[in-house]
Amino acid sequence: YTMADSIKVGIIGGAGYTAGELTRILISHPSASIVYSQSESNAGNSLAKVHTDLIGETGLKFVPVPTEEVDVIFLCKGHGQSKSYLEQHEFSETTKIIDLSQDFRLDRRAHEFVYGLPEMNRDQIKKAKKVANPGCFATAIQLALLPSIENKIYQNNIHISGITGSTGAGQALSSTGHFSWRHSNMSVYKPLKHQHLLEVKESFSIIDEAFNEALRFVPYRGNFTRGIIASVCFETEMSQKEIEELYAAYYSSASFTHVIDQVPDLKMVVNSNKCLLYPVVTDGAVVIMAVIDNLVKGASGQAVQNMNLMFGLPENSGLQLKTLAY
Repeated sequence: YTMADSIKVGIIGGAGYTAGELTRILISHPSASIVYSQSESNAGNSLAKVHTDLIGETGLKFVPVPTEEVDVIFLCKGHGQSKSYLEQHEFSETTKIIDLSQDFRLDRRAHEFVYGLPEMNRDQIKKAKKVANPGCFATAIQLALLPSIENKIYQNNIHISGITGSTGAGQALSSTGHFSWRHSNMSVYKPLKHQHLLEVKESFSIIDEAFNEALRFVPYRGNFTRGIIASVCFETEMSQKEIEELYAAYYSSASFTHVIDQVPDLKMVVNSNKCLLYPVVTDGAVVIMAVIDNLVKGASGQAVQNMNLMFGLPENSGLQLKTLAY
């Protein structure tokens, strides 16, 4: 695919946070062009009226239904809506589908969707017609743990904590999402039973059929808008040097996941498709810290990364994004 032979893109559910982020990335993509962005509630409105940072970037208007055949559609509707949308709407046999909801992340042997975590499934994604994009916390947790699960270096239970920005909750209004509550505040939610644990456990059981460890995850709501810091902790007999070398080797060919030797912070990744990993071994235990932008590597950026793989493009096409350092 070249500039003269652009990938034609359709976005379904174009008014939300992930669709807005997806639009920003695709507008600057060298080998893709947005043909339509669908939204029932905003049909007729310009994209720039809803995503106001796009003023001057695009003249597109939201359409109530898909307008023409495209090469790929991104499903950005709410959880539980993708499956019914695909049942009610037909797309060409040649149209590839990337779903950003949780509708096709689970029970992977029962449907045609490939789980879209490139660091785990790159070769399958390249051949896939349909991809289920991972959840944001699930992305951070899996990237922090994949080398440890595959090489079975963990002992006993795996403990996880993570904090996410308010955009992780989506655009719908909620009592824990508005400014007055969220500002200068933090809270735990869904302790030990966050929905993303299901897809993480399914991935690990595919890597290792005997995997049966408890994943004890405590998620926090942060008083910021973007980003995830996750820390995973387990007992191990490996040294600092051994774990650093194991992780560096595992991610040596990864385009966006990097093993570093300093404590990561959110501003190192926010607005980028990067995941930074930092392992620390002390007294027979290791903590692996992971940071990502929940809207980019945790959602829309990873979706574009999957699109690139599906169409044989360089994995980083359109994703060499500027971090917000200050």
